[in-house]
Amino acid sequence: MLVHQLVEANAKSTPDTIAIQDGQRQITYRELDQNAARLAESLIRRALCVGAKVGLFVPRSADFAIAALGVLKAGAAYVPVDPSDAPARVQAALEDSGCKLVIAPRSVLDRLPAGNWESIVLDDVDSSYTGGHKTTTKQIEGDDLAYVIFTSGSTGRPKGVQITHANLLNLIHWHIRAFDVTCADHATMQASPGFDAAVWELWPYLVAGATVHIVEDALRADAPSLRDWISAKGITITFLPTAVAESMIALEWPAEASLRYMLTGADVLHRFPPPGLPFKLVNNYGPTECTVVTTSGLLSPGGSSTSVPTIGRAIDNVQVYIVDEQLQPVPCGVAGELLVGGAGVGRGYINLPELSKEKFPSDCFSGIEGARLYRTGDLARKEPDGQITFLGRLDNQIKIRGYRIEPGEIEAVMHRHPAIQTSIVTARTTDSGDRSLVAYVVMKPDISASASELRTFLSSYLPDHMIPGTFVNLAEVPLTTSGKIDRMSLPAPSPESTLPEDHFEAPESEIEYWLADFLVKMLGVPRISRNDNFFRLGGHSLLGAQLIAKIQQTFDIELSLRSLFDHPTVSGIAAEITAGIHAKLNQMTDDEARAILESYPGEIAV
Repeated sequence: MLVHQLVEANAKSTPDTIAIQDGQRQITYRELDQNAARLAESLIRRALCVGAKVGLFVPRSADFAIAALGVLKAGAAYVPVDPSDAPARVQAALEDSGCKLVIAPRSVLDRLPAGNWESIVLDDVDSSYTGGHKTTTKQIEGDDLAYVIFTSGSTGRPKGVQITHANLLNLIHWHIRAFDVTCADHATMQASPGFDAAVWELWPYLVAGATVHIVEDALRADAPSLRDWISAKGITITFLPTAVAESMIALEWPAEASLRYMLTGADVLHRFPPPGLPFKLVNNYGPTECTVVTTSGLLSPGGSSTSVPTIGRAIDNVQVYIVDEQLQPVPCGVAGELLVGGAGVGRGYINLPELSKEKFPSDCFSGIEGARLYRTGDLARKEPDGQITFLGRLDNQIKIRGYRIEPGEIEAVMHRHPAIQTSIVTARTTDSGDRSLVAYVVMKPDISASASELRTFLSSYLPDHMIPGTFVNLAEVPLTTSGKIDRMSLPAPSPESTLPEDHFEAPESEIEYWLADFLVKMLGVPRISRNDNFFRLGGHSLLGAQLIAKIQQTFDIELSLRSLFDHPTVSGIAAEITAGIHAKLNQMTDDEARAILESYPGEIAV
């Protein structure tokens, strides 16, 4: 049975069990299946063929699950695109995948770019369904496409990864077995629909008859609040991006926590779970091209002070090989490129036959005719106990907060700006340990652009996580003796070399100076104007939570993450701090107020 058939079986056996919990909205398995069947019927009436691609322009929600299931029931493959992405990126994904139909709820329909496709308003799907529909005139097979997800591409356009029903079923069956998933489990969905982790967060649980809870946006990077929400909802299994998981395991957890497994992945994990954590931490690794998860490993509490967490071993029916430049296996303990074979390897890239041939060569190890490998481009090492240690990228691809970024895609867009002659995009680690993007640019003669102008230009084509926080002006690109770009010689950003914002204003108050000094170190930028926007300089929700925690620790006042979104400039944040201090002082005697002020850094006056 395929995924949609397994979910349908749950609708028959446990129709009143909650399938999706989305805020105050609850969808039972009966409602999920019937709503998806209505959509499938609507799609089939449009003569949709098996394997056709249907775009899902649907936010992370119960509606996304309904739409994806409906597409699978109709025998088609779904193509998820995030409505919050840049319109040009959405349009490229829908065009490249050949979507003739795009499903969208009315709430985001005005954001859908125009193109050679018919839009289907999810809210308006015919409600006359009686339960007698047929999914398709042709039997859907395991080799048929289930979904296409787009990842960053070095040509300036994202590339679509094709995953079959058989690929997806292997992931699902391994997951259910490995984590003992039953209908009693409560899981979370926090990933963007366009991120392949969303596949993993949805289908194994719906196949097992469990309940999936949609994580509210405000909680996704607020570790203490997310912990409390997980406990209150009785969540038993959750996936969290690496950076969030590292914050979560550092918190105090109630001994009676319902959580059994915290799954993490998408970036390099730097710490082991502490002793006494009341749930198991599992580190996972997998390229989108290999159906989300390739290796997985349970981490022992404490770990070693001289080692890093491994990425575990290959999952069921998947093989990993570590090879040299000639694709020959290297001995245990020797670094090499990680190749993946077996049931997880997808069909290749859509409309990119040459790249598919390069990245998906024949499997010379399995002896199975037609089998293929995937060349990850990742550097890894096999340990004596058989586990795999991830060592980084062989090329210049960057991973930041779980997002896989091709610098070439950003550079290709940058070169469309009339002021840019050449650009190089790289990542660097700030004093806070976070990674951020830096763009090095050589301007055309007699043309200039501010950092603000370049960010605004890029935001028309790229999602927020691909917008550099710092732009460094170069007279020329440093080259090696062989004529290649010498990335090791790129200078560190400095106040003198970085492109200015539209207008620089020095901090005015003591609190603004304190805040600017802290943000320079956190964001790794050379200087900060009082009107600079925290998020446009590379800040994000996780760093925002850290900033709020620092403010609360320093000034002993309560600020919400919402206040940072509402007042993201240095002057705006400082005003929020000042207001919080005033509110606190107004409740104290003069002596108590003086003691509090003396405890603040420097000579802060409010």
